[in-house]
Amino acid sequence: SEHLQQARIPSGSQEKVSVPDSGLEMAEFQVAVAPVVTSKLSVKAPEFYPSGYNQNFADSSFEDGYDGYLTLAEYVQDFLNHLAKQPGCFETEIEQFAETVNGWVTADETLQELVELVYQQATSVPNFSYMGARLCNYLSHHLTISPQSGSFRQLLLQRCQTEYENRDEAAKGDETARKQFHAFVLFLAELYLNLEIKGTKGQVTRAEILQEGLRELLNVLFSNPVDNNLMCAVKLLKLTGSVLEDAWKEKGKNDMEEMIQRIENVVLDANCSR
Repeated sequence: SEHLQQARIPSGSQEKVSVPDSGLEMAEFQVAVAPVVTSKLSVKAPEFYPSGYNQNFADSSFEDGYDGYLTLAEYVQDFLNHLAKQPGCFETEIEQFAETVNGWVTADETLQELVELVYQQATSVPNFSYMGARLCNYLSHHLTISPQSGSFRQLLLQRCQTEYENRDEAAKGDETARKQFHAFVLFLAELYLNLEIKGTKGQVTRAEILQEGLRELLNVLFSNPVDNNLMCAVKLLKLTGSVLEDAWKEKGKNDMEEMIQRIENVVLDANCSR
């Protein structure tokens, strides 16, 4: 079954990933924003499109695949924008999108580019983190390419690792840096809830590596108790709190009690503005 390269999965009923206290332990891949792939036209593309006319949106769907698009980036970005405006189209159009992307993503560079496009959309467009996580889950199970540099899911988690490693600096940064950091935190929370991992016995479970990462992100947010960091921590707990608490209790840990205590301490701290 598909699993993270660095994961060690025991024979238990749930995928276990060894994570050091210092942070997420992920495969050491080279992560970079891949350049836009070389322009290429579909053999079925019309010779000319009037300026400003997009055939794919004529009927607000993507049934025609990538006809008329010159690059993977153009096609994927248009689909992401389409989902942002019409999230209800996910169920009816995701299969066609994945099929089209499978025909286009045939090399490491284009897979990395796809990961970056989805990541940027999920962390920069308001309220797209949930949709982005659902999209990531679907693609992780339906993309056929899995090069030596890593599968879609592995490259996605490594992209998240890049942001995760900057957590301390980001939480202490200026308003812009913190805003970007908070978007990442909430996207990671959605990934934890929506990214389905197949266990050794075929059961569906969550990525425990993300659970450990979220705990550390909560620590970082509470350790830098400016108002918007605290608001992000509260949003994170509202989103994932019950799931995290159940997971921690299964391990006999009282992590949630510790988090509640930290909230109480922050409320009493004179440095936290009312």
